[in-house]
This record gives sequence, C-alpha cells and structure tokens, in this order.
Amino acid sequence: MICENCKQRPAKVTVTQVHNGEHFERHYCEVCANSLHPFYVEYKQDPLSLHQLLSNWFSHADQQPVHQKQSKPQLVCDECGWSIQRFLDEGKFGCASCYDSFRKQLPNVFKRLHNGNTTHVGKAPGALGEILEIKKKIEAIRLQMKDAIETERFEEAAKLRDEVRELESKLATGGDETHVD
Repeated sequence: MICENCKQRPAKVTVTQVHNGEHFERHYCEVCANSLHPFYVEYKQDPLSLHQLLSNWFSHADQQPVHQKQSKPQLVCDECGWSIQRFLDEGKFGCASCYDSFRKQLPNVFKRLHNGNTTHVGKAPGALGEILEIKKKIEAIRLQMKDAIETERFEEAAKLRDEVRELESKLATGGDETHVD
C-alpha cells in the first residue's frame, strides 16, 4: 500500500478516525505521518495531547496558576536540557540521562499514572507461579523453624526441617506433585 499523501513511499502508519459515527482510515508513510501534525485530522478541534491527558489524571489541588509555576526553578537534564515539564508534555525523555536527572520525581508521576500502584502485583506465568509459591512456603517454614530452635522446640523444628526438604525436592522436580520417594 502506498502513502495517501505523497503517493511515493510505502504506507506504514494507519490512522483510524471516527467522525459523526463514520469511520475513516488513512494510510501514511512514516515521513508524512510525522510531518502532518501527529495523527492530523481534518476536524476543527485539535487532537488531545499527552500533556492534556496526563493533567486530567492529576488532582487539580496540585495545580497552581501558570505564572507561579514559571517562577519556580525548573529541574533540567544536564545532557539534553529537557525539563520535567517537557517530559510531561512530550511523554518521553530526551536522553538516557533524563532518568537519572528526574529520578526523584518519577515515582510520583508513575504513581499518579497507575492509580497509586508503583509495583506490579499481577500473576506470574503458570509453572513459574507455582515455583515462586513453593519458594515462599520454604521461606516461611524456615522462619518458623528458626523461631522453634530459638525457643528450644526441637521436635517441631525437626518436623519443619523435613517439610522444607520435601518442598525443596518438589522444587528440584520443577514443582511437580509426582516424585519418587
């Protein structure tokens, strides 16, 4: 498929637009897609920028009048000169050093973007999840065993030790229930 704009290069970018319930598809080469304002549309309204999207997620209590924000010194990357505000506007960094320059501000940005979550707590893939579960059980039992030894409950500690060995052998077989004794 050839670019609808320049009619010279292969179209690699497909833009689907919905206007008054009608779907329109445009096919552009990368050059034309970049030169036509990002996802240029023939509508009378401008497309929503990443900055506008991010600012809608942030609480309005954090916002201050524009003239007060500009009077504060902006944190700037030493390598490329980008500010944290430019990062929020563009949605990307100017260089690899930006990560270090804005390290202290990033957790708050990500926390707001991910509804307060800063760590991944999703599921692990099937077999890996079972292995992790066994490792967690082993750690918990070892803590119980340590406590039993400290309080001189040696018989209980021996039972816990045997339980750990059983779980470790299960772990060695890849978490399978079936193993030969």
